[in-house]
Amino acid sequence: MHIRLAQMNPIVGDIQGNTSRIFKEIERAREQGIQLLIFPELAVCGYPPMDLLNLPEFRETIYKANETIIDQSPDIALIFGSISPNYQNGRPCYNSAFVVSNQDLVGIQHKSLLPNYDVFDDVRYFEPATSVEPIELFGIKWGVSVCEDIWQNDNSYMRYHVNPLKQLHQQGAEIMVNISASPFTRGKINERADMLARRCKEFQSPLLYVNQVGAQTELIFDGDSLAMDALGNLINRANRFQEAFIDLECINTGEGVQIKKQELSSRNHESYEQNKREYHEIAKIKQSDEAYVFEALCLGISDYIVKSGLPGKVCLGLSGGIDSALVAALAVEALGAEAVVGLTMPSEYSSEGSVADSMQLAKSLGIECHQIPIKGMVKAFDLSMAEYFEGTEFGLAEENIQSRIRGSILMAWANKFHAVVLNTGNKSEYAVGYCTLYGDMNGALGVISDLYKSEVYALAEWMNEYYYEREVIPMATLTKAPSAELRPDQKDSDSLPDYLTLDSILRAYLEHEKEVMEITNMGFDVGLVKDILNRVDISEFKRYQSAPGLKISKIAFGVGRRRPLVQKWKHDLFNY
Repeated sequence: MHIRLAQMNPIVGDIQGNTSRIFKEIERAREQGIQLLIFPELAVCGYPPMDLLNLPEFRETIYKANETIIDQSPDIALIFGSISPNYQNGRPCYNSAFVVSNQDLVGIQHKSLLPNYDVFDDVRYFEPATSVEPIELFGIKWGVSVCEDIWQNDNSYMRYHVNPLKQLHQQGAEIMVNISASPFTRGKINERADMLARRCKEFQSPLLYVNQVGAQTELIFDGDSLAMDALGNLINRANRFQEAFIDLECINTGEGVQIKKQELSSRNHESYEQNKREYHEIAKIKQSDEAYVFEALCLGISDYIVKSGLPGKVCLGLSGGIDSALVAALAVEALGAEAVVGLTMPSEYSSEGSVADSMQLAKSLGIECHQIPIKGMVKAFDLSMAEYFEGTEFGLAEENIQSRIRGSILMAWANKFHAVVLNTGNKSEYAVGYCTLYGDMNGALGVISDLYKSEVYALAEWMNEYYYEREVIPMATLTKAPSAELRPDQKDSDSLPDYLTLDSILRAYLEHEKEVMEITNMGFDVGLVKDILNRVDISEFKRYQSAPGLKISKIAFGVGRRRPLVQKWKHDLFNY
C-alpha cells in the first residue's frame, strides 16, 4: 500500500482555500497511485483557530467542508484533521481525525488530551474524547491520535491520567498515526523526534507523524513530518519549514506491519505562494540551532505578510546597531531585497557609525535606504515644551521624544507607501523595559522579540559565516558597544549589566521559572537578581502594548505568558 504524508501550510479561517488545496493534493495523489493520503491536525480550518470556534457559522462551514472532502475521495483513503460536532453537554465541538475510504467515513477519532498551557487553549474550545479504539483500513488496525495524545506525560507542563496510545495498543493497533500542529521552539526538533522514537519502542509499533508547517501570527510550525519503524529508527523525514510530502510503502506481512521508504519519497509541494527559496537549501546543509531559528524567522515574516493580505513592502529603522541589522537581513531573505526599505534617522547624539554602518548594510543587502535626520524635529519639540520643561534636567522624557519621533516617521512612511513596519526590539530589552512605547516599540510584527541580545549576536554571526560566507552584517555593527544613542556617550551598560549576565538571569526566570535564591545560587548577586526580576514584572504594561512577536523559545512574551498588569508582588518582599 502506498502512503503519502502531506505536510500542509493552511491559513487559519480560510476554509475554502484550505479545502481547495486538500482537493488538489487528493487529485495529485490519486494520479500518482497513492492509496492513503494523510493531512495534519485541523487542516481544514488551520491551527489555532482560537475564538473563531465560538462562531456557529464558522463551525457549520467547516462541517460542510468535511462532507465535501469525503465526497471528493473516490478511489483513495484519507486521514485529515478537522472539527466535528459535539451533540452532548460540554463544549460544542471535538478536535478530530477523520478516516475516510472511497467516499465512506470509516471512523472518527477525537483528541483525548487537551493541552492547557503555554500557547495552547484546547480546553477552552474542545470536548475531549471519551474513548479511543483502532480504526480498520486495508485490513490493518490503525491507532490514530491527534497531536498532544502522543505527548502523554512527556512534557514539562502537564500530567495526564489518560494514555490514549496505550489504550490503542491494548486494543490491537498495528501502526500509529499522529496528526499534529506542533509549533517550533529551540531544541524541539530533536526533542520531538526522540519522544516519537520512545513511543515506537514502547508499543513496538511503526509510526506515521504528520505535522503542520507555516506560521500563524506568533506561532511557527516547522513541519518535520516523519516515519519510524517499530524500533524507533527513522525511515523518512520531510523537509522542514516548507510544504512537503513524503511517500512510503506499507507492507502487511501477516506477522506485523512494516513501513518502507519509496524511491521518489521526499518532495516539495507547490506552495501556495510558489516561492520555495534558496535559503532552505543552504540552511539545511548547516543544520544547527541557529540554522533552525533562521529558517523559522524567515518563514514567520513571509507568512505573516502573505497570509494577512498585507502589502508586500516592509520598512524598518536602521540604527547601525545589531538588532536592526539582523531584522533587515532576515526580511530580505524572507521577502526579497526589493520589498525592504530602511530608514536611518540620526539625531545630534548619533555617532558617525550609526549612519555609515546602516548605509553599508543596506548596500550589502541591496535594499533601498533613506536618511531622515531628526535633529530639527527634536529641536522643534523641545521649543514647544520649553515653557513646561523649564527648570528640569534633561532626562527620560527628552530621550523618549527622540524615539517617538523616529516611530512617527516610520509609521508615516508605512502609511504613505503602503508598507508594514517591522519591529526590531529583542527579548532582553523587552524583558526589562529598555524600550519606548510608541517609539522603538512601533511595528506590526516583532521579528526578534523572542531572541535575547546574546542570541541576536550569535544568529548574526552565523549568517555572516555560514549563510552568506562573507561580511554582510558589518563587523563594526557586531563589535561596537550597544547604545540607544539618546544622550551624549550613552551605552546600554549605563543602565544594564552586560548582556551575557542579563540574559542568563532572564533565561532562568522566564523560561525555567526560577526565583531569586535559585538564580542567586547560580553565581549572581542577590541585589542584581531582585532588580532584574522586578524590572521584568513592572514592564508588563509595555509588553502588553507591543507588536505580536515570533515565538522561538519555550516561554515567549505574548499569549503564552499571562501576567497581571496591576499587581503588588515584588521579589524583594520575600524574606530571603
